[in-house]
Amino acid sequence: MAFENNEIKVPKRILNTLLASLAAGVVPRIGAPYIAIGRKEEINSLLDNLDTVAEGGAFSRFLIGRYGSGKSFLIQLIRGHALERGFICADADLSPERRLTGGNGAGLATYKELMINLATKASPDGGALATVLSRHYTKLKTELVADGILPDSPSFEAELKKKVYITLSELEGDVGGFDFAGVLGEYYSASMRDDAERKSACLRWLRGEFSTKTEARAALGFNVSTVIDDENWYNYIKLFASLSVKLGYTGLILFIDECVNLYKIPNRISREANYEKLLAIFNDTLQGKAKSLGVIFGGTPQFLEDTRRGLFSYDALKSRLTDSRYSELGYQNLSTPVIRLRRLSDNELLALAKRLSKLMMQRYDTDIPLVTDAEIERFIRNATARAGADEMITPREIIRDFLTLLNILRDNPTATFDELLGSVTLRAEAPTEPAGAPLGEQPKGKISLFDIDI
Repeated sequence: MAFENNEIKVPKRILNTLLASLAAGVVPRIGAPYIAIGRKEEINSLLDNLDTVAEGGAFSRFLIGRYGSGKSFLIQLIRGHALERGFICADADLSPERRLTGGNGAGLATYKELMINLATKASPDGGALATVLSRHYTKLKTELVADGILPDSPSFEAELKKKVYITLSELEGDVGGFDFAGVLGEYYSASMRDDAERKSACLRWLRGEFSTKTEARAALGFNVSTVIDDENWYNYIKLFASLSVKLGYTGLILFIDECVNLYKIPNRISREANYEKLLAIFNDTLQGKAKSLGVIFGGTPQFLEDTRRGLFSYDALKSRLTDSRYSELGYQNLSTPVIRLRRLSDNELLALAKRLSKLMMQRYDTDIPLVTDAEIERFIRNATARAGADEMITPREIIRDFLTLLNILRDNPTATFDELLGSVTLRAEAPTEPAGAPLGEQPKGKISLFDIDI
């Protein structure tokens, strides 16, 4: 997102939500481009991956960084880019109840979360499944009318069914494709009959809400040989990726964050079953078995590198994801499946703080900043001068502390910047995982307010 003449114009609704999320240490779901600083190389690499999906290919990437380093923020930023480019996006945070596979439907719970959060440019907040299918149905009807076949024509329904069949026929040969195409065909037929109950049943099947085939058959009114469950849900993700292109979208991008919850699974057999499912996704996307599909995982260095419980404890994944010997030379290589998020440089942190200051000015409709440029520079110097800051300081910590300082200055007219900065020792967050590979060398030297164009 470009800002001309350093002027940032953010819609009021987005601005309020953005600042409230950041002050609470929460990654904003909207408005991420307005505070995007740095990460240009990482962003460009991921945008190249989106181009691969747009051409019918697939990819899997791992964003690895400490808590607060910007993984989830980068995911939301790329999600915004993907929506603008015409992709369908779906995101889910893993948890003890949501995994890639597991007992009690933990894998299916992840699939359901992805379907709930299914989003398009027209429906960026999620819940887009019904909208996507209805949009395609309307498009087919419009094409028939343009061909001179009117809705009241006796041949209209037959021609519409023919178009639907052409769209879905290529899906039937894939695993689960016959039932998938059958349910979609029934959805379109129900749309022709204006049968809301049958349409709802089809959507429930597509969202994985039926627990048994008997229940699904009763609701759908025809025989299905399977339902979406804990074991097969990824097959239907691949089918939906193929369908997305047929419906006029660029492809399907999945964002699966908080993968550290797989590392936390106490049972070794269950944990390795999840790593095996992750390996299947990784292999499918890189071997051409999946089409028009991108998957981005977010996790910590511990989740990746721990040889006892992390991905590196599973030899098949370790051999694919471990760094090359040449990485020891200190050069950045963004062509590998793993993107390690370096600590933002001091200049980038300075630019981030200046942008937050301007957003606060806009939030309260004033031309008078709460802090001067020189004071912002002092704040960053203070934060980065502490022992261990080179490795441990995170954008989340800087953002939360800086917004707290600004809010105190605004709410307490007698408070001064010098008093606050001098009386509070800001502490870098202690690492919550063992140190992994270096997250990037930090630029040395004096900070300049003019080093970064914001």
